[in-house]
Amino acid sequence: MLVSDYNYNLPDECIAKEPPKTRGTTRLLVLDKNNGNITDSRYAKLADFLEPGDLVILNDTRVMRARLFAKLPNDHPRELVVLEKHKSDLNSVMYHGKLRAGDILTILDKRDGEKTEDTVTIREILGNGTATVSSSRPLVDIVEDHGSVPLPPYLHRDATPEDIKRYQTVWAKQLGSAAAPTASLNMTNQLMDELKEKGIDIKYLTLHVGLGTFLPIRSDKVEEHHMHSEWFHIPEETLKAIEETKKAGHKVVAVGTTVTRTLEFYAKTGKTEGEDDIFIYPGFKFQIVDALLTNFHAPKSTVLMLASAFAGWENLKPAYDHAVESGYKLLSYGDSMLIK
Repeated sequence: MLVSDYNYNLPDECIAKEPPKTRGTTRLLVLDKNNGNITDSRYAKLADFLEPGDLVILNDTRVMRARLFAKLPNDHPRELVVLEKHKSDLNSVMYHGKLRAGDILTILDKRDGEKTEDTVTIREILGNGTATVSSSRPLVDIVEDHGSVPLPPYLHRDATPEDIKRYQTVWAKQLGSAAAPTASLNMTNQLMDELKEKGIDIKYLTLHVGLGTFLPIRSDKVEEHHMHSEWFHIPEETLKAIEETKKAGHKVVAVGTTVTRTLEFYAKTGKTEGEDDIFIYPGFKFQIVDALLTNFHAPKSTVLMLASAFAGWENLKPAYDHAVESGYKLLSYGDSMLIK
């Protein structure tokens, strides 16, 4: 299976460069995976497409201000992005610019660019632009005090004060992600109340999203790609709700590819906590997820392949073409798709 098979035309003007002015006002494309039928709607009308007794599962991870600006002793600038939190302390970064083991970087404050008292020491260069580090105090504290929101690189801009609020879900709780679970960025408290009023249950799990999820696939064959592992936890009450929903014949609705991967990793391994490195691509047999609410993803990406595994590329590709032709906004800050 070739990575190049999972491609589509994505004009630059179709990429959402900013969040919508009001959270939750984005569009929603509803795709019937059984016959390929497409319905154009609004994200705020999600409840219209779900039934009483269905279960919606959200990722309650919280995005760190993981982007750090720093300087070497010779004042040469470097940029670090702290990677997602695992069970142990944070100690890994991606970096831009040349670094060597033993280099000591002084962290700059994101607001004024002035040097701080915090330092990061490069311990080991791991390859692929990553390294392990030690720091003058816990990295999670340094990024919260001096870091910037780690916006997707394709936006080609620095984060604004608005991004601090908008590149985060309204229920974000467990600090540790290096990227947002973007399918949830358009969810509002009002919509969640409407879902509950209709008799739709809402439960949570945690998967700390890593930048590896969004890195390009470097192999030509899909099967040769290995996923970056991410830490997850599924609470007992969420597992119980899944069991009860399935027994009653209702649907489990995963909000985002992060939730989907976590649930299907549990179905495969029985693990409720640990390192999730499952790679879902066409041919995969889903055991838990019945419906998927997700964003529109970049061409030839692992998340596009997950959506294709769920919907079928023969259904997903025409839906993407329709979205582009109909003026939908794509990628992290853009519109969404419900596959059911």
